[in-house]
Amino acid sequence: MGLVPDEAKALPPPGLVNRNSVWLGFVGWSTAMLHNAFCHRPPLRSGVHRQVLFSTIGWFLGYHISKYENYIYSKLDRDMYQYISLHPDAFPRSEKKTLAEIVEPFHPVR
Repeated sequence: MGLVPDEAKALPPPGLVNRNSVWLGFVGWSTAMLHNAFCHRPPLRSGVHRQVLFSTIGWFLGYHISKYENYIYSKLDRDMYQYISLHPDAFPRSEKKTLAEIVEPFHPVR
């Protein structure tokens, strides 16, 4: 159904308030404001039903874009981890270093 395939149903849903929903909701609201301004109507007071409708449509689109974005990134992560597990010689484990080995010794200058 839609942009997201069935294997994306295993992923947790994104939060209702996310950056894409807020941004596109604001874009929808500002679109209604600009339309009011271009038509020489009071931007805030007229067409409140259109402001609510456009911001709701933007919020809905932002939610589903976030859902698709989560699916794409999880698919890339899965492919990357599968490649790493199939080619362990190309990705050797590094030694764990302590902080004392990383930081240079401190010599105060007086």
